[in-house]
Amino acid sequence: MTRADQQALLQQLKSDYRQILINYFTTDKTLKEKIEKFINGVFCGNIPVPQIIEIHMDLIEEFSKQLRLEGRSNESLLDYRLTLIDVLAHLCEAYRSSISK
Repeated sequence: MTRADQQALLQQLKSDYRQILINYFTTDKTLKEKIEKFINGVFCGNIPVPQIIEIHMDLIEEFSKQLRLEGRSNESLLDYRLTLIDVLAHLCEAYRSSISK
């Protein structure tokens, strides 16, 4: 994968993850598919876990800045650690499944 392709993939993954974060605590019926799409992109792109964590932290920081601008508390963002744990668990399952085949 070329550097440009990898950057494009990372931008797409960040966009996908943003949608997962936004919809994680809603009743979005497509959330499971969004997570699977994200995991497939990470898995096929051979993206390391620290980079996923970096994407998560960057987005949480963006959300935090927006909340501060609006004069609201960013304490609720701590709940979004569950999103990261859930996504990493799905990724682990993808790796486990690929090894056992």
